[in-house]
Amino acid sequence: MAEASRVLQTTLIPSFHPQHKSPIFQSLPFNFRRNPIQCTVSTSNSTKATVPQKIPWGCESDSLENASALQKWLTDSGLPPQKMALQKVEIGERGLVALKNIRKGEKLLFVPPSLFITADSEWTCGEAGKVLKQNGVPDWPFLATYLISEASSLESSRWSNYISALPRQPYSLLYWTREELDRYLEASQIRQRAIERVTNVVGTYNDLRLRIFSKYPALFPEEVFNIETFKWSFGILFSRLVRLPSLGGKVALVPWADMLNHSCEVDAFLDYDKSSQGVVFSTDGSYEPGEQVFISYGKKSNGELLLSYGFVPREGTNPRDSVELSLSISKSDKCYKEKLEALRKHGLSASQCYPIQVTGWPLELMAYAYLAVSPPSMSGQFEEMAAAASNKSTTKKDLRYSEIEEEALQFILDSCEVSISKYNKFLQASGSMDLDVTSPKQLNRRLFLKQLAVDLSTSERRILFRAQYILRRRLRDMRRGELRALTIFNGFRKFFK
Repeated sequence: MAEASRVLQTTLIPSFHPQHKSPIFQSLPFNFRRNPIQCTVSTSNSTKATVPQKIPWGCESDSLENASALQKWLTDSGLPPQKMALQKVEIGERGLVALKNIRKGEKLLFVPPSLFITADSEWTCGEAGKVLKQNGVPDWPFLATYLISEASSLESSRWSNYISALPRQPYSLLYWTREELDRYLEASQIRQRAIERVTNVVGTYNDLRLRIFSKYPALFPEEVFNIETFKWSFGILFSRLVRLPSLGGKVALVPWADMLNHSCEVDAFLDYDKSSQGVVFSTDGSYEPGEQVFISYGKKSNGELLLSYGFVPREGTNPRDSVELSLSISKSDKCYKEKLEALRKHGLSASQCYPIQVTGWPLELMAYAYLAVSPPSMSGQFEEMAAAASNKSTTKKDLRYSEIEEEALQFILDSCEVSISKYNKFLQASGSMDLDVTSPKQLNRRLFLKQLAVDLSTSERRILFRAQYILRRRLRDMRRGELRALTIFNGFRKFFK
């Protein structure tokens, strides 16, 4: 699975019209653009875990059945001799393993541009690609449709050996049912992001089906271009698409490079090397023959890694791990309307999520807490607080309001403890959770999903425990200081009396 860093949460498909091409479709670095998509997707709580329709191409995620054909095709297509081979591994099921000694700082891969899959790649069915371009379809849904089209073309596609080596069902939250998301991720904010992602993918497919596929059924037959194949293609894109900074941020699937697995302990990233004219990475450590070679998928939390790649690192091994803490302005606040107005002016709402790490929390979170607890007498500062609470602000201001700092810290602590109680409830119940399945295959799947959820909840709760400890200590020190000052003041008052 190759890094999809800075590309994953992106615009899928804005509303578009035949014969009208939008001048630019920009990817968004942190959030889906939700409002343009019109879709009919059920978010009801299903009582059954449905088994997805089997994709007719690809292979099992741990399979090496097509590995030799892939490597031969890559070599024949211009990939230079490699110091790594695709093998079964302990971490990631399959990955690239060193065949020779690899030095620290050595450049590897050198995948030429002729092997990139981009929005400019040639279609086996040229007419289908022409229709999508005429309708101004953005890169992500364009590439998703391209993958399905090439996969269904079988041997006539130049990418057939590559597609045959892709997982038939990518590890992705796109394959979790709504009931499973609600049940296993009830304590984590990743649940809502997963629901939004599924909604966007389904909405994108519905938009394409309504506006293009239904009008060209010979080019886009429903037995090939359907929601299950779109889940597959988007799952591939979310876990494998790479943004290449040296090519102006161009996004591409890079065969062979996408077989590298992630490690939280390395800082090696894929990029295009202009001197060698290929995608490379420089190792930040040495490898001996037989050792798996790793890259980094980016500075992502465990929740983000689960969302796109379907795995959770061991607790405490991810230095970039974080948990989203939800904060809300109380509707009973006397200044609720004024505070909400100030927040909306800066693109915020009455409920906001901010990332907390073991090392602390962002300045924006503290600014939001100040706003949440500020009294009517501070209404003149509402605008300043709301601006500082927005990560869109170009100037980072470390605001300090000493008169309400204790209340702000207590507000954050209360929010932390509400969140901790949710994690405690889930983790306590997980041991006796009824999986409610009869099929052994479904039972194994449910056990796997539950373990992922337990691992995620444990790592996120650990961060909240750390924040709780820091907040309690700071509040204790503040209150002790206030008590000491009050004692001294009372002593002086008695003396002067």
